[in-house]
Parts: sequence; structure tokens; C-alpha cells
Amino acid sequence: MFIIKSRLLPIGRRFSAINLFGLLFVKPYANVTPRLINHERIHTRQIVELLVIGFYILYICEWLFRLILAKGNNYAAYRRISFEREAYLNDKNLDYLSQRKHFAQWRKKQQPQSA
Repeated sequence: MFIIKSRLLPIGRRFSAINLFGLLFVKPYANVTPRLINHERIHTRQIVELLVIGFYILYICEWLFRLILAKGNNYAAYRRISFEREAYLNDKNLDYLSQRKHFAQWRKKQQPQSA
């Protein structure tokens, strides 16, 4: 994973990193930890599974739907996106990707998998 320090991406004060097509853009002040790298690698796996464009289309559509449900609260909508729920639930487990099932973001029970 290539890491690029950027003042422009990601947009917003609450976000320190964004994975675009397997490139990780991080703000200059961001603490790039193994947990952050793992979180973004989970997204990379999701991106590959959905053939890149499919991931971004579904991500944006789900965010818009969640934004309506969250009554305009951008951060609440973001945290409820299925892709983000999977990544946040499992980013502490650095072995997660070796045991992850395909399309895990949509599986009924999303419990953190322990190491």
C-alpha cells in the first residue's frame, strides 16, 4: 500500500486517511499505525471484491441512504456504512484478512474476530 501525505485529502477534520484505488492518502499530522493500515487494507479487499468501481458506487449510494436516515449527520452516516462497520470492527485484529470471508461487510453478524 502506497502512503501519500496530503493536505487536501481526506476532506473533513474528523478524517485522517482515505483509501482511493489502493492508494492511502493521509493528512500530514496523521499517526499511521498498524491499526490504520489494517483498516485501509480491509477496504482494499472490499474494493477488489467489488471490482473497484462497484465498491465506490455502492459506498456512495449507501452513504447517501444513511445520510437521510441520520438526518444530515455526515459522521453518523459514515460510521453506519457497511464497509466502515466491517473495517472498524476488525481493524484491531491484524490477522483478520487471513480469515475474512468474501463479502463479509454484508454478512448478518458482524462481530470482531479475535486474533
